[in-house]
Amino acid sequence: MTLLVNAGPAGAETLRLLALGDSLTAGYGLAADQGFAPQLERALRAQGLDVRVINGGVSGDTSAGGLARLDWALADKPHAAIVELGANDGLRGLEPARMQDNLDAIVGRLKSRGVKVLLAGMLAPPNLGREYGDAFLAAYRQVATRHGVPLYPFFLDGVAGQAKLNQKDGLHPTAEGVTVIVERIAPSVARLLKDDGGKR
Repeated sequence: MTLLVNAGPAGAETLRLLALGDSLTAGYGLAADQGFAPQLERALRAQGLDVRVINGGVSGDTSAGGLARLDWALADKPHAAIVELGANDGLRGLEPARMQDNLDAIVGRLKSRGVKVLLAGMLAPPNLGREYGDAFLAAYRQVATRHGVPLYPFFLDGVAGQAKLNQKDGLHPTAEGVTVIVERIAPSVARLLKDDGGKR
């Protein structure tokens, strides 16, 4: 993927933001410049932030998959990270407690490397029942609380269930859907980056 790089002040370091996730961050079904990472990068740069968004999304990944490849993702030495995992755990009906353990390990390892984290939550499929859904939501809240990181409650806020903003499968956002996601999450990401100050 070709990412834009703007010239910043002399000696300033471009912030590296890792989007660690699944098909929702990978840009499944979209042109290379219309996925989450490039759209978010453009939105943040429009706010004057000198940032490169690293697309760490792998379609089909569960929270366990994200944990397994975390060291590889850290090779880019990100300053900050958005952790967007769990949608496939829910689609497969995997145990929320296991997802919580995986997310806990991911966030803990990122923080141990000096990486600031924004945890992006997900909702479980409604057909799995209220008890499962409640436990699924609680997993994100508990990880965020334990590690003292901000939680963006629902990554697909404003897009889930909106046919015109999703591809034919009803699961993956269109380019327009990604634009809505970016518009809603960008303020939280900008706060994370500004707090980071480009230092590790």
